[in-house]
Formats: sequence, structure tokens, C-alpha cells
Amino acid sequence: MDAQPPDAVEAVPAGTDGAPDGGDSAEGRPAEQLDRPLPEGVRRRVVGIAADALGGLPVGELPLSLRQYAKFTPARRAKYAATALAAALESEPAFRVRIADRLRLGQPDLVKALESGSVPGAADPMDVATAAYLLRPPGWSRLVAQAGEQAERAGAEGAAAEATALAEKLQAELAELRAAARADLDRHRAESESVRKEAESLRKKVRSLESDTRRAQAEARKLSGELEAARAAAAAERSAADSEARRLRHRISELETAVEQGRRSAREGRSVEDMRLRLLLDTVLQSAQGLQRELALPVTQIHPADLVDAVQPASASPHDVARRALAEDDPALLDQLLAIPQVHLVVDGYNVTKTGYPALPLEQQRIRLLGGLAMLAQRTQAEVTCVFDGQDLDVPVIMAPPRGVRVRFSRTGETADELIRRLVRAEPQGRPVVVVSTDREVADGVRNAGARPVASVLLLNRLARA
Repeated sequence: MDAQPPDAVEAVPAGTDGAPDGGDSAEGRPAEQLDRPLPEGVRRRVVGIAADALGGLPVGELPLSLRQYAKFTPARRAKYAATALAAALESEPAFRVRIADRLRLGQPDLVKALESGSVPGAADPMDVATAAYLLRPPGWSRLVAQAGEQAERAGAEGAAAEATALAEKLQAELAELRAAARADLDRHRAESESVRKEAESLRKKVRSLESDTRRAQAEARKLSGELEAARAAAAAERSAADSEARRLRHRISELETAVEQGRRSAREGRSVEDMRLRLLLDTVLQSAQGLQRELALPVTQIHPADLVDAVQPASASPHDVARRALAEDDPALLDQLLAIPQVHLVVDGYNVTKTGYPALPLEQQRIRLLGGLAMLAQRTQAEVTCVFDGQDLDVPVIMAPPRGVRVRFSRTGETADELIRRLVRAEPQGRPVVVVSTDREVADGVRNAGARPVASVLLLNRLARA
């Protein structure tokens, strides 16, 4: 781009438009103005520079229309505040001067060249127009207009090149379509000839099939006559078969009567034989009774099966239940244990509740557990005792135990584990006792005392199933 002509006005500070108030220049000439809208490419670059620089300016120095966008990111300001930024740059010289100062820091060589009245030959025309619009050196409107014209020429040249390429592409496609059309035409002609020959062949086949149909019809009429004759013969044979069947049924009836008479005679003869056998059996029995009295054998009180070591129903303990086939957390195992007569179920209360629902308060834990135990006691009729640790209680717990459940708290200085062991030892030897606790020490202690320990999860699974 050419340098500023010799008669151009003397350069003034950037952002003043030749006059501090935006009016006429210092020599009395009017300030430069664009004779057409700012080219779109220049406008986008100007708005982008302003959007980037807006965040670095104090909010108090921004135009009122832009203060609401001060906290936006540069990309959002360029998107949502583009119109407001362009209007402020055009109508607010002070704001434009601050943006130009930011441009002067970013592109010092280009700004220095423009302020000196020369344009770098290798500079991008759009960058030159953007800087000229913000700095407003003498002749800036001409630089912006030239950039717009160059952009339009580049766009027109690009559109022409694109149109030429499109035309060439369409011509190539047209040639391909013509070649394809000729190939389709030749193929259709060949197919038409093939169809014609096939139609001729089909007409010959139709004539042959018509001849075969006539022969088949004649054969069908002949077969129909033979079928009528066969039907008449079958009717005669069926009549003869019916007569023979009636004769055979009469013969069968006679034979059945004879068989029944033979059975009656056999029963009468068997009655005599049965009488003889009964007399012989009575004789043998009386002889055996006489021999028993003679030998004076005592009545036996024991049988061989009584000598085999096994668990009898009345003496079964909880340790004999579900040794195999059931998992330790299967609710069916607890059902089998509670089915033992006179079983006593002892529950380590807090051990169960803190395993199943530890997030609830202690009072809610007790209420939930005791409610489930009451339902279990009602269904199984087992004796149920629930033990809670009471050594850390500040005040006595006031509550009404549910029906069928005995509730006990350990004394001060005594743990619930010790109270459970005392309850087990208090039971008579041989009574089935089941203790619910996950505590290893409790399980070992009650097992040594004869009770059956089970895990807390077993009771929780049983209550969940109910």
C-alpha cells in the first residue's frame, strides 16, 4: 500500500481523530469519516481486540454500555457484546484511545509505521485497516476502505474460483451421467431382447401346458369313474364286515358267559382249599405257643436298633441342627433352631443393631430390634431374651418391653457379654439355648457352657424376611 501523500495533514496523537472533541480537524477541515459501513473482516478484528482488552481496564473507566460485560471471558464478550463494543469504539473516542494503547503494546512496529505516515509493504491489509481504525491517523478512512475493497476482491476471486471449480465438477458429472445413460440404454436394449426371447419361450411353454392340461382332465375323468366303482365295492365290503362283526360280538358274549361260569367254579374249589390251609396254620400256631410256654422265654424290652449311637428326637440339641447343607447366614437355619422344643433365644442387642442399622440413634435401634423380636417370638413360641449394655447409661431406660420378649440391661460395671454368659449358666443342663452375637469371645464362652452361638447377620436376615 502506498505511503501518505505529501499534502496529507500532520499526524496527531492516536485516538483524537484530528480534533479532541471529534469535530473538525486542527486545520479547520472536517474529521475523516467512512463513506460506507466498516468491512466485516475489519469489524471482527476490532471487536476481538476490544474484547481482549476490556478485562484489563478499570470498570469505572468503561462506557456504561460495556460495564455489564466486564466480568465475561474474552470469547463471551466477543460473542455477546460485539454490537456494544463496535458502537462504543465509534462513539467513545476516549475508550477507543485506551484500546489503541493496548494495540500499540501488541503491535508496536505496525503502529509506529502508521503514525509515521507509512504502511509496511508486507503487512496484512486487514491488520493495517484494524490499526488505522483504532489509531485514526491521517488517511485512516482510505486505509480502511482499501482493506474492504481488497477483502471484497479476494472474496470475489475466491467465489469465481469456486464457481469455476463447481462448473468443472458439474461438467465432469454431466459427462459421467451421459456415459452412464448410454450404458443404461444399451443394457435396457439387451434386456428387452432377452425379455422378448423369454416371452416367446414362455408362450411355447403355455401351449405345451394347455395340451398337458387337456390330457390331465381326460385322465381325471377316467379316475373319477374308477373311484365311483371303488366306492361301491367298498360299501359292499363294509356291509359284509358289519355282518361279520355282529356275529363275532355274539360269539364273544357267549365266551364271556362261559369264562364267568369257569371263574365261579374255581372260587368254590378254592374255598375248600383255603379251609384246609387255615386248619393247618392254626395247628402250627398252637404248637408254637405251647413251645413258648414250655421254654418260658421272657418278653424282650430292647431291640438291636436301640444299641446304635445317634441323636434321639427328644434329646436333640442346637449343636445337632443343620450341621450341613445350610449356610451360617441362611434364615432357614434360625427357623430350625427355634423349632427345637423349649428353646431359649438370647440376643446381644447392640451387637445386632450396630451390625444391621448403626446410623440410627440407640433408642431407635432398640425399638426396631424389639419389634422384630416380638413378631419372631409370636410366630415361633420360643422364649426370647434381649440383652443391652447398660454400664454407660446416664439415666435408667424407661420402656415397655414388647409381648413375648424379656429385656435386660447389664448392671453398672458389668458388660452385656458377662450378663449373657450368666443367663446361659442359669439354664438347666440339657436345655437348648441359642445365643445371637458376632463377638468371638461371647461365642466361645457360651459354646463352652453348652449353648449354640449364631452370627448377628443370621437374625437380621430372618427379621428382614418376616
